[in-house]
Amino acid sequence: MIRHIVLVKFRTSVTQNVIDDLFDALAGLNPLIPGMRGFDGGISVSPENLEQGFRHGFCIDFDDEAARDAYLVHPTHKELGAKLVGLADGEISGLIVFDLEI
Repeated sequence: MIRHIVLVKFRTSVTQNVIDDLFDALAGLNPLIPGMRGFDGGISVSPENLEQGFRHGFCIDFDDEAARDAYLVHPTHKELGAKLVGLADGEISGLIVFDLEI
């Protein structure tokens, strides 16, 4: 299984409603991508305060690399990914993407 982890440092002007709508749209990919097991996202609740500005994040579990790769090239993912980059502080530098094999 592959766990796709994305941490986001949103621009300060981005409202929580915009973030929620984007995360809802990403979660909506679940029925479109075979092998996508779900979506969990939100704001950090860590008491350590080590986020370095990356206050929001999401995880998606995939059955395998093939399912993850299908997600990456899906046109709706590409559209939502471009929107995410545009909302991030510093664009691509406002994102951390990490895939973990579990």
